[in-house]
Amino acid sequence: MSANQFPKLDPVSIESTRDALHSYAGILGNWLKTCRPKRKHWWHASLRPSLNGLTTGVVHADLDFEMELDFSRSSLNVRTAYGGQLTEALHGQTALQLATQVRDFLISSGVDEQFVPNAAAYSDAEFPGYSATHAIDLGRALNAVSAALQLFRAGIKQETSPIQLWPHHFDLSMLWLPGGKIPGQDPEDEEYSDQQMNFGFTFGDAGIPEPYFYITAYPLPDGLPEVILPKGTVWQSEGFNGAVLRYRELLLNNAPDAYLLGLWNQLLSAGRKHMPELAA
Repeated sequence: MSANQFPKLDPVSIESTRDALHSYAGILGNWLKTCRPKRKHWWHASLRPSLNGLTTGVVHADLDFEMELDFSRSSLNVRTAYGGQLTEALHGQTALQLATQVRDFLISSGVDEQFVPNAAAYSDAEFPGYSATHAIDLGRALNAVSAALQLFRAGIKQETSPIQLWPHHFDLSMLWLPGGKIPGQDPEDEEYSDQQMNFGFTFGDAGIPEPYFYITAYPLPDGLPEVILPKGTVWQSEGFNGAVLRYRELLLNNAPDAYLLGLWNQLLSAGRKHMPELAA
């Protein structure tokens, strides 16, 4: 990976485009919730990086279909098994308008109405500041982070989650699951009983209104926050507990991909050291 794969992202300039794409990603996620059987850690409801943005992958709902949020062309694309296709240009319209077009297309193509998400889930807010140029930049950043996560994931022998984007928070992440169970928790409830570390990236939220990387552990072992972090990464205790690297700090490095892999591997090693004691 080269440094230019991580584009500059101005938090103020990208805000409207980020919020629009966040809202549109919810359309894809809601269809996954209604069409797919539940998997542990809600992996059935997350999106996967695609060449141009984000995809549901193949969805089975009487009629097989796939949905893609294309950052490079600012479009939402739906394809069915029998050749039907819907392409809607993104220009800052409401998620409700876009979701209605998707619903009408899939129903007319043969998808049973039992799979249709509730329209109440969608916002009627418009995004007049939407920019196709900023969408391209967000897509480039997403691809660069995804590529780095793939390299990191390849070196882990224990179970890991897919590299996935969560529509509700609009963050790309990967879980490391060392296999330990947390004492006092129902072992059948993996959300609360599985030891885990989360390596993720988001374009900004209410707590940190700019793009940033985060590394969290559940539950947080006492020794983890004592790890000395490389310059640019800090321990966060407001809103959540974990390590935070702001995207703009990453870009100060000549080799941002090497910095990321070094940071992730350092904290993974610390997690291996400190997390087993929680299950003792």
